[in-house]
Amino acid sequence: MSIRDRLERVARAAAARPLPVLLTVALLAVAGGLLAVVKLEPSTGAETLASRSSETFKTTDELHRRFGDDAVVVLIDERVANLVLTADLGRTIRLEGCLGGNVPSGARPYGGAQSPCAGLAKLKPVKLVYGPGTFLNESVRAVQNAVTAQLQALQQQVANATAAAREQAARAGLDATAQQQAADAARTQAQAQATDTLKRLYLASGVQGIPQIDSKPFISQIVFDPARGADVPKARFAALFPSRDAALIQLRLRPDLTAAERKQAITLIRQATQMPLFRLRQGGPYTVSGVPVVTDALAGSVTSGIATLLIVAVAAMALVLLLLFRARLRLLPLLIALAATAMTFGAMAIVGAGLTMAAIAVLPVLIGLAVDYAIQFQSRIQEQEQAGTDRQEAIARAARAGAPTIATAALATATGFLVLLLSPIPMVRGFGVLLVIGIALAFATALTAGSAALALTPKPGTPIGRVAWRRTIPRPRSRNRLAPRQDPPAATPVPSQIAAAAAGAREILKDATRAVLNASLHKPQRILAIAATLAAIGWIADTQTKVVSDIRQLVPADLPALQALNTVQDRTASSGEIDVLVQGRNVASPQVVRWMTDYQQRVLRRFGYQEAKGCRTATLCPAFSLPDLLQGGDAQSQRSIDALLASVPPYFSQAVLTPRRDAATLAFGIRLMDLEDQQHVIDVMRAELNPPPGVQARLGGLPVLAAQANAELSSPWRRLLTLLAGLAAVGLVLLAVFRRTERALVPLVPIALATGWSALVLFATRVPLNPMSATLGALVIAISTEFAVLLSERFRQERAAGHELEAALARTYGSTGRAVLASGVTAIAGFGVLAVSDFRMLRDFGIVTVVDLTVSLLGVLIVLPSVLVLAERKRLLARIRSARPRRRQAERGSSAPVA
Repeated sequence: MSIRDRLERVARAAAARPLPVLLTVALLAVAGGLLAVVKLEPSTGAETLASRSSETFKTTDELHRRFGDDAVVVLIDERVANLVLTADLGRTIRLEGCLGGNVPSGARPYGGAQSPCAGLAKLKPVKLVYGPGTFLNESVRAVQNAVTAQLQALQQQVANATAAAREQAARAGLDATAQQQAADAARTQAQAQATDTLKRLYLASGVQGIPQIDSKPFISQIVFDPARGADVPKARFAALFPSRDAALIQLRLRPDLTAAERKQAITLIRQATQMPLFRLRQGGPYTVSGVPVVTDALAGSVTSGIATLLIVAVAAMALVLLLLFRARLRLLPLLIALAATAMTFGAMAIVGAGLTMAAIAVLPVLIGLAVDYAIQFQSRIQEQEQAGTDRQEAIARAARAGAPTIATAALATATGFLVLLLSPIPMVRGFGVLLVIGIALAFATALTAGSAALALTPKPGTPIGRVAWRRTIPRPRSRNRLAPRQDPPAATPVPSQIAAAAAGAREILKDATRAVLNASLHKPQRILAIAATLAAIGWIADTQTKVVSDIRQLVPADLPALQALNTVQDRTASSGEIDVLVQGRNVASPQVVRWMTDYQQRVLRRFGYQEAKGCRTATLCPAFSLPDLLQGGDAQSQRSIDALLASVPPYFSQAVLTPRRDAATLAFGIRLMDLEDQQHVIDVMRAELNPPPGVQARLGGLPVLAAQANAELSSPWRRLLTLLAGLAAVGLVLLAVFRRTERALVPLVPIALATGWSALVLFATRVPLNPMSATLGALVIAISTEFAVLLSERFRQERAAGHELEAALARTYGSTGRAVLASGVTAIAGFGVLAVSDFRMLRDFGIVTVVDLTVSLLGVLIVLPSVLVLAERKRLLARIRSARPRRRQAERGSSAPVA
């Protein structure tokens, strides 16, 4: 059974049982939509930016597994001197305990059982908390423990001396009184020696004040650097006190949190910082930011923003269909598209996929493609009915004659998107796979639900387009010239202003089509030469098209997460963190520690950091690292390092060093910047890596993954290679289906040229690409393939029916051309709504897509006729050349003598 027979059988079956088919499709669509709404969650993790097999992803995953996820940052907007030397330090200590989910056994959480602190204690989302309160509290405890241990040792020495004196007196035969006197004398002498030892230790340590959390001299000595200023924190504590006016609490989340749990954790952290119990008396409010906060807010904003805009877009598409698609059930194509889209995203929810930025971009693209399939099939059915065919038979004939062409166009379009599987970015690969699945569902829905819905309509249809072109070229003087067509009456009354505008548009379209087809018939070479020249200029210009990746330029300035991020950067001179994962048998050895210290200092100097000036003018700043933990001590021998690490509370050492000492981190704070500039910083940092033998050092973290993904997305050469691969794939599919080189190449010519025209228009209008739209070059191939295959195959069918070249072109553009125009304008209207968004990422995405759609539509409509005319001339010349030998042979045979 051929594909035509199969498609005809499916359409007949759907038309024979319309109600069960429509009910089934409706149920599947509703179920898919509900699943998508309930189960799909925004995904912005590392797995969306890099393949799990890539080195950067493995490094980032190991960093997160060993030391926690990227940090949520709580900015304490208060002068450090006020924070650490007043009662606000106690409030900070309690806040950090709340954020860490720490509730002593049997104790009541801060704020009660329903408070954010109780929620954090139940969820336990934080792997590690370190901030000024925890740091100073642990430091005091460590000093107190050291002093206590020293006192206990001295007390033991006094006790030992006393016991030894008493025992010696007893052996000498002295009575009890003499023994007691000897013991008292020994105790007094030992206590004097112990006191002297304590004094020497105190003077050697330089400790001022009593080691207590409320001792201002002691806390001041730990935090501030007198050489830099009485109230300036030490440079080694930049991760906690980035300036004299701010402090930071860093919360490393558990890496195994789901997207919903991460969102809940961020919400609870925000709510906890707003509790009156933790309100600062000497400073301002807390500000919650960090990479997880920004990515979560960005995903949520894009999701909610595009949902709202898509509602408006669907309304705009419906209006265009009502005005242009003058057929019965004019909104049926849009309903079919929405059903197919709902089922696609429902399937996505079933397999547990995440809703990435690229997946969101699938939504309008898929709706546009699905509308086109439905319009094409519906127009074919109504053409059959206009010829007097019974409705059931019209559906079957349309499926047999038109559905294979639509299926071929869908297959070629899907193949063009499958090329995105070559991308190194997982979310781009997901974009391609999701569109392929959606295209298959859209075609199946158009064939089944479209047939069923049209079978239920009681009256014959009206002509498919309000734009009824009687002739699109001067009437040919041949026997096959087309008879004039009558404009159909309007299906519904419209206001006079709209009617006048529509009449004017019809005249413009008729004149434009007549001019295009006339030029194609008489000057096809010139049209193609101009088109190829413009495309070549566009391909060259595409290498100069800017890709905007600075998040500050892609989202609304009033986005709360962006404002918080800007606040953190203003106060701390950094907004993110780049980590270096160092691994080896013992990364706390003197050799490795010296290398880490040297590397840290070299990189910081390279990017403008000076200890005296701080981070204000630097691109990179020091963050909490193993060298900072050992700074101030003797790290030249293993014994010294072991002693230093033993004196550091494990709570802090675990943030930068694993218990087995086989991995450590070097961390650098980085400013918010364009991802292209950020990639440059990362490249320099990688180039500076020269770890000792047996030690491995790699860069990781979400900022590294984001910069790398942007570099791969924005590379003009990678985009060009993707386009070439897409064209090759589409060409091979068309060749496999048509099995004739000419039939495959004819639609491929305008497809290839459209990629250059789109790039040229984007360059000329200075519309920048962004990470969401940089991959939409594949959309040009997809849409152009759709239009070119439908039109070229319809032209071939008209020629096969015996129509002359001019008449075949007129009939093609008067039928399939109108349907292509209706579907194209409908999709353009839908995407045009995105261009008014205040979310620049969505706005530029909408503009780029409108440009792609418009160029694809106009380019194919204008250039394809010239390609068809030249192909016909070539075929005619081939026939003439092959006919000459036969004619000569026939002439020689007729002149031979009769025997």
